Amino acid sequence: MTEYLAVDGGTIAYEVAGTGPLVVLAHGLGDSRAAYRSVVPPLVAAGYRVAAVDLRGCGESSADWSDWSRTAIAGDLLALVRHLGGPAVLVGHSIAGGAATIAAAREPGLVSGLVELAPFTRKQSIRPGDLRIKRVRQGMLRLLGATVSGSTRQWRAYLDVAYPGVRPADWAGRLDRIDAMLREPGRRKAFTGMLRAAPADAGAQLGGVRAPVLVVMGTLDPDWADPHAEGAGIVAALPPGLGRVELVEGAGHYPHDQFPEQVVSLVLPFLKENAARA
Repeated sequence: MTEYLAVDGGTIAYEVAGTGPLVVLAHGLGDSRAAYRSVVPPLVAAGYRVAAVDLRGCGESSADWSDWSRTAIAGDLLALVRHLGGPAVLVGHSIAGGAATIAAAREPGLVSGLVELAPFTRKQSIRPGDLRIKRVRQGMLRLLGATVSGSTRQWRAYLDVAYPGVRPADWAGRLDRIDAMLREPGRRKAFTGMLRAAPADAGAQLGGVRAPVLVVMGTLDPDWADPHAEGAGIVAALPPGLGRVELVEGAGHYPHDQFPEQVVSLVLPFLKENAARA
């Protein structure tokens, strides 16, 4: 059942299932909390209270906002944790990985752990040789097209690269739901606003994180020539000993949707160790 939380500037939609330590799931741009539809049931079955949230401008959250930065999204996540009674382990995908980093650094008492899935948390740089890798070249060109035009066609083309190989059983329906959402009034503005939001604000906060961090990368993620190196760069910028990187072989930018069982198998031990503090 959808619930709503009024925050400064709009309304955030979310749903909660289960009982136990709190885990908050935040999706990536151009998506909704449905991205975690295969992750929520096993986390609930394992004894966690799971809140899946629609980011500002996405899903059932209100569409009209003035700020699409990771810092703004972090404020929404912290407001939800306060409302539900934290602390919580934050799970953030892509842009929400960076937002979760900021939330953890700003309010360490509210965040007991971070799981970053294919996160955009650091300032990005492209080396000339990276474009020789087909998946990177295709992903970059399609993302650029979506950023410039806000085209849902270009976004679908990017998703085609971002989900290499294995795809969810409901793939066609998932794409149709994403298309329908992006056609709603104000949603395209949110989409392009997030696409254009640089991750420098999140990178600047990595050194201030005090909670343990698990970074999960897909080996075929089109956003990086070397996904492991990107994850390792995030860990290196954290205080020593806080973070580690795990790889999901064959996954693209959505490991939790392509291989939910494998991602859950990585997340549950992390939760057992860190969510217990809640």
